[in-house]
Amino acid sequence: MEALFARSIEAFGRDEWNALFPGELEDWFYYRAVENAGLDGFEWIYLAVWDDGRLRAAVPGFVTAYRLDTTLSGPLTRVTGAIARVAPRLLAIPLASLGSPVGEICHLGFAADCTAAERQRLTEALMSKLIEFARQRRIGMIAVKDASGADDELWADVCGAAGLRRMPGQASAVLELPFRTFDDYLASLGVGTRKDMRRKLRSRSALRIEWRSEIDDILDQLMALYRATLAHAKYRFEELTPAYFLGVLRDPRGRASCVTYWLDRRLIGFNLVLRDGRRLLDKFFGMDYTLGPAYNLYYLSWMENVRYCIEHGLASYQSGQGLEHEKLRLGSRLAPNWLWYRHRNRAVDRAFAMIERMFRLDSVDAHATARRVARA
Repeated sequence: MEALFARSIEAFGRDEWNALFPGELEDWFYYRAVENAGLDGFEWIYLAVWDDGRLRAAVPGFVTAYRLDTTLSGPLTRVTGAIARVAPRLLAIPLASLGSPVGEICHLGFAADCTAAERQRLTEALMSKLIEFARQRRIGMIAVKDASGADDELWADVCGAAGLRRMPGQASAVLELPFRTFDDYLASLGVGTRKDMRRKLRSRSALRIEWRSEIDDILDQLMALYRATLAHAKYRFEELTPAYFLGVLRDPRGRASCVTYWLDRRLIGFNLVLRDGRRLLDKFFGMDYTLGPAYNLYYLSWMENVRYCIEHGLASYQSGQGLEHEKLRLGSRLAPNWLWYRHRNRAVDRAFAMIERMFRLDSVDAHATARRVARA
């Protein structure tokens, strides 16, 4: 068994990689698009384990200078903001992480015939490779971003043994759609929610909706909406580029679309989605904040995606992270994700542990979300 490191997804055969991630929409093509998108401040890495010439496990990763105030809110942001103005480097720490800043979860893949015991050994080998890489590069912080709750026992064993701590991340939202018609879906909602959605849906008659596979002719308009949405984001980690949107849409299998929302000739919203024969994955929603709220654009986009899934026989709609309360109200279930991390310097790591206890990421919201996840 040999654990290896690569700097490009193209170090792996397309089918070889995808065989480890059956049914995954964010597959080899998606990660190649991310790799070629030129996201500022990120270096892409891939860790894998071969045994007897066969690829047995793989996981994507990244290196970045992580801003310690990325996920902070409230009074502490005033302190970090003052530090950033005077000495910005004090807030940025080199980070090597498994996962992806633009992936729904940390995609950890195994050969189909792996036993549970082998999966643990393989994951341990991948973690050891990450630690070795960080040591060679003198990178202090190591992490696993968005470790899926579905693999929680595996991550807990391996990350715990490596000295990593975990914090609650944002949950993924999935809406199951066992409905024959869109009206059946609306009927499944609570009375108050159903009335609210029917009222909001009246705005649809004023708009034109297009499902596109190409956006070259509207790219400037789309990026303006993206930047407006980014400016309203509570947390900012990565900034997407035009090449990201174009690259994702150029999947040769036609599995990516950009749903556009028009008021007369004005583009006021868009939604980048991925799909196969089973589900629709919402990757990014952007809108004009001077017009979108007045036309209930977020909810219209949600209902358009649900309508598409039902009409095309897709079993589920995965709407990503954030806005957990609204997604629960609209019928979704939440799947927990976790952040595992530690600093390789023990003294620094103890300081991080102390800070975490004082200022855990959205501590109130995170615990509330965890309780909702447990009940869902």
